[in-house]
Amino acid sequence: MSRIGKRPIGIPSGVDFKIEEENLITVKGPKGTLTRQMHPLMSIVVENAQVTVNRPNDEPLSRSLHGLTRTLIANMVEGVTAGFTKGLDMVGVGYRAAKQGNKLVLTVGKSHPVELVPFEGIDFEVPAPNKILIKGMDKELVGAFAAVVRSERAPEPYKGKGIRYENEVVRRKVGKTGGKKGGKK
Repeated sequence: MSRIGKRPIGIPSGVDFKIEEENLITVKGPKGTLTRQMHPLMSIVVENAQVTVNRPNDEPLSRSLHGLTRTLIANMVEGVTAGFTKGLDMVGVGYRAAKQGNKLVLTVGKSHPVELVPFEGIDFEVPAPNKILIKGMDKELVGAFAAVVRSERAPEPYKGKGIRYENEVVRRKVGKTGGKKGGKK
């Protein structure tokens, strides 16, 4: 039995949880509404303000979907109540970010500033010129937009410059050794 899949999900007060036909789940909360189609193999039961996910058998597909389904539902409940935040740090001389209207403008060593428009349902803040906070209620979209921003200048291994996630550890490489130049000894 899946350790994650068998844990029940508590539904806080103020959250409306609906299961429609073919495992279409709708979760409404203070931050908004999320809807997601779950796999039809999983049986989702709501009782006593708790959601439990059950699997029909121990076949590999059912086993792999069990924990996934439970985690997706838990993320939906957490998203409509608290939301998700992903932080990005910019490391490098002259690297900075700014918010211009609905666009995120990055200066990351390219010949032009890079303008990014966030996905629908995603908001961002720039509390400092080298810090970006991406917020939203859908964990998948928050992570996807953070990955798009990071891909504009991923951290390089020699000096560590680039855009990295908060608490990301960049593995550093040693540079060239200053050996003799030329081919003669």
